[in-house]
Amino acid sequence: MRQLVSWSARACVGFVRACVVVVVSMLVPAVWAAAAALWIWWWDGDSWSGIVPFLWACIGTLALSRPVCRMVRSLVAKWTGTVIPGGYRQAGPVTQMATGYWWNGYSYERTSRDARMDQQWRTRWRDPATWRDLRFTAIAPITMGVICAIPPAGGVAAVLGFGHPGFPAVLAGVLGAVVAIAGAPYAWRSIEPVAVRFLRASPAMALQDRVAELTAQRADATVAQAAEIRRIERDLHDGAQARLVALGLSLATAEKLMESDLDQARALLRDARAGAATSLTELRDLVRGISPPVLNERGLVDAVRALALDSPLEAAVSADVQLRLDPPIEAALYFGVAELLTNAAKHAHASRARISIAQDGTGIVVDVEDNGRGGADVRPGGGLDGLRRRLEVFDGTVEVTSPAGGPTRVRMMLPCESL
Repeated sequence: MRQLVSWSARACVGFVRACVVVVVSMLVPAVWAAAAALWIWWWDGDSWSGIVPFLWACIGTLALSRPVCRMVRSLVAKWTGTVIPGGYRQAGPVTQMATGYWWNGYSYERTSRDARMDQQWRTRWRDPATWRDLRFTAIAPITMGVICAIPPAGGVAAVLGFGHPGFPAVLAGVLGAVVAIAGAPYAWRSIEPVAVRFLRASPAMALQDRVAELTAQRADATVAQAAEIRRIERDLHDGAQARLVALGLSLATAEKLMESDLDQARALLRDARAGAATSLTELRDLVRGISPPVLNERGLVDAVRALALDSPLEAAVSADVQLRLDPPIEAALYFGVAELLTNAAKHAHASRARISIAQDGTGIVVDVEDNGRGGADVRPGGGLDGLRRRLEVFDGTVEVTSPAGGPTRVRMMLPCESL
């Protein structure tokens, strides 16, 4: 009895899903059917009047192709758990020039609205994913659309057969019911292989996306490097350099006062010694900010432990391995942990943090969890976005889990091997 109930539930769910797939896959063919009907009703022998319905059908197909493919991806992800990336090109920024015109990467426009509309249209028209979606809307009706139409067709045959007297009609109704019930749990599953085969990114599209990603990463690395150089220059100019200049003036003044006012000269020398100590401390802090000595000497794990000791949070570090990585990777992870601890103390008002460093078969995984108020998200230009871009240079990823009220957990993953 329980198996019969389970089979009935699967049949009902499968029948509904098959109907949904049929409706979605037949949206574009319905547009062309409507255009053909309009052509038959409207055409009066004039060739131009006969072309109009099919022009509208082409426009409707282009407008529906992407929404249909997005619905198919959503259904596949919801029903089977298989995620098919869209791979659509994203429109770039629109910039206002000194002349007052707006540049969208393709042309100059008078208003930002016109620039964005022109950019979106050009980006979509030149996107290879647009042609992939058009191909899918042509293939879907004759593949998964036909297969998923079997249970609804059997249901219609059953209703019509049982609705008419006579043995042939009843026999057709029985066969239709059998087809509908037997095929309902399986027919809708054709959506997954068809979608995976025809909606995934082609090798050429994946290569173009990778080239665009690497270009953006190179630009980010160049900008970050320039910003770091400017920061070092500013810190040297405003800190150590200013103190060394003042130190030189104090020593020169003390030299002149050695014969006339020995006490004042001694006071200036004491101030100069204090200034020299302060300059040395600032230089050490600056060097530590560029490349912490403990990171170079002891490795990532010990450097993170030292960082946790200096943090205002009650931070605990657990590491199941003592590994050494390439210096750029160690620096990226170290400063990533430092950024997360600073955010936890400054923005999340956390009191405790837990840092875990582990290595699996694909690379190194660093988890940072705090007991703050949560609500952290990756905003463009924010600290987490900078962390994500910093790790993307090494093909790393950042996963943020931060519900309202906390806790916040950030996982940094880098594919690498220990030295």
